[in-house]
Amino acid sequence: MLPYVAHETHRTEVFTLDVTGMERDAGIAQLVAEIPALNLADYARSIVGRRYRVNEEYEVGREKIREYARAVRDEHPVHWNEAEATAYGYRGLLAPPTFTCLLSGAVQKMLAAMLTGYDLSTAVQTDQVFNYHQPIVAGDRLTSNVSLHSFRQAFGGDLMVVENTITNQRDETVLTAYTSLIARSVQTEKDTEIAEFVLGLVRHDVRTPDVPAPTPEPIAHREFEPLPRRAAANGRALASVREGAELPPRTVRLTRGDLVNYAGVSGDPNPIHWSDQAAEMVGLEQGIVAHGMLTMGLGAGFVTAWLDDPGALLQYSVRMTSPVYVSFDGTSEIRYTGKIKSVDPATGTATIAIGATYADRKIFGRATAVVQLS
Repeated sequence: MLPYVAHETHRTEVFTLDVTGMERDAGIAQLVAEIPALNLADYARSIVGRRYRVNEEYEVGREKIREYARAVRDEHPVHWNEAEATAYGYRGLLAPPTFTCLLSGAVQKMLAAMLTGYDLSTAVQTDQVFNYHQPIVAGDRLTSNVSLHSFRQAFGGDLMVVENTITNQRDETVLTAYTSLIARSVQTEKDTEIAEFVLGLVRHDVRTPDVPAPTPEPIAHREFEPLPRRAAANGRALASVREGAELPPRTVRLTRGDLVNYAGVSGDPNPIHWSDQAAEMVGLEQGIVAHGMLTMGLGAGFVTAWLDDPGALLQYSVRMTSPVYVSFDGTSEIRYTGKIKSVDPATGTATIAIGATYADRKIFGRATAVVQLS
């Protein structure tokens, strides 16, 4: 896994980035125009640690929570029933653990503006880490604060870790996410061919040229420090958990309809999840594949069904190693397993090692969840 910092806070230079469009400052506009002529890798290294903010808040809707819970097969009642959510101590319906992937559209626009010259549509996600600080519930208004956490070149590509610190309407840190990507600063003729083909498939607003690249505006320095976590009032008791114990396994069957539904709910326009031709063009010879975040969402629900209180999930980390191909006959099955790796009585937490296999292949490399016990 690429390096990330799970709990440390950093003092970084903060910028705002208005994804709805902003008047350019002439000096910055000239600099942005010159970036493609620079060494893109050197430029990427120069912005490591700078933070950019999406100025448009994302409001968490009750029905969107239910739609997303359905898409990732998460049937825990706190995602569906307001009375149950209240009984568990939440102000409203609780968002499923991977719900914040719905903010990725605005974040990707910001990354494209930050990393001018990179075609992030061909980037490959390899690792995802979620650190949970506060519950996200219906009615919350979320803001993404994004920085390039690290950058290095290896294995013929540019390896970068993107940090997204998500705050709510009270300016409290609710989640910190670290996404590891492999991108290329030099596009090949094949890359151009694929990009042109994909533009003929995706929905209209992806094809339409965007507004002019947004301009970063410096604002005051700040640190993003999470509030102390509340104690888990519900869920699995510490006394009932022992090291080495196994979670009841779960098998999930995926169809192409599930992939199309997830693409619509999550807003992911990538056609490799519903077009065999697009998948084959990028080297997926067996056809379309499930979204990595869909397989992560299913895995999170597997853990929280055992835990019984989804809000007691503290950290969820997955390395994605192998795709899940979904055929026409809908026989693609993922088997999830879990084992208690360690228990810390002092903090009342446990670490779970998660396994996920498809067609006798591991789709997750190192995958773990840290949970708060009651």
